[in-house]
Amino acid sequence: MKIKVSILFFLLLFCFASCDKNRVFDEYQSVGNAWNRDSIITFTLPKLEHSKKYNLFVNVRDNNDYPFDNLFLIVSLEQPNKKVLVDTLEYKMANPDGTLMGDGFTDIKENKLFYKANFGFPIKGTYKIHVQQAVRQTGKVAGIENLKGITEVGFRIESIE
Repeated sequence: MKIKVSILFFLLLFCFASCDKNRVFDEYQSVGNAWNRDSIITFTLPKLEHSKKYNLFVNVRDNNDYPFDNLFLIVSLEQPNKKVLVDTLEYKMANPDGTLMGDGFTDIKENKLFYKANFGFPIKGTYKIHVQQAVRQTGKVAGIENLKGITEVGFRIESIE
């Protein structure tokens, strides 16, 4: 009986893992107990097909310690020719009642945040993504030095088919 249960478990695990066929890259990095404003999360992307288009996402895992309704990020795409495309992005993170948005059953929520749609990688070589938090309190110039509630930052690439 234990063998049948084990086989069924591995079959289900294989089915769930193979259902994500558009995933090309999906990686997370921990930011510890708080995300320091000077801490830049870097992802080195795999070699990608130059003729294909992709959707790019920044993934964020947060918990109930996150004190804001939104999240500001500075995302830089470093190209092989050393040109850097920099975007300042704002994402809604909480509902009007203050509950966190995102997927998850516990107090940890996962947010898949759109970064770029239908994006190509025309230059051969290594691309890097740099993500930095840029959250500020209303009326204050200096950013939040240690942003609590964000536990991990990820980057995801999906092929468009």
